[in-house]
Amino acid sequence: MSPEEFVAKWAADAHTMDQRGALVNGAALLHEMLDDFDTVVRGQDEEPLTLAESSRESGYSAGYLGVLIRQGKIPNAGRTRAPRILRSDLPRKPNRGLPHAGPGVNLAATTPGQIARSVVTSKGVTDE
Repeated sequence: MSPEEFVAKWAADAHTMDQRGALVNGAALLHEMLDDFDTVVRGQDEEPLTLAESSRESGYSAGYLGVLIRQGKIPNAGRTRAPRILRSDLPRKPNRGLPHAGPGVNLAATTPGQIARSVVTSKGVTDE
């Protein structure tokens, strides 16, 4: 099940339940949803990635990942001249910082003093 199929299934179920005014067993519903989510995650783990995609996710260069495949340290999920790596087989580079921090965001160079000044001088939302 893909992430799109997961969302479509649960959106359709929610719409049907809403139309019928359904009262459901919350625990059973959540168990079913978690089972489907597990299927989505397992499907993503078995997705073969190109060396460029693998490089972005792992933090290692595409060239280094190619060397690991040639050395047999990572199984090749593709062909000899078109290697692929399963997401579940990707090595992860330690100390990569926060995931999904957008370009231009450099939290590693931010000092605690800078963070404190930013909080103190920000115009945050108040509870008034």
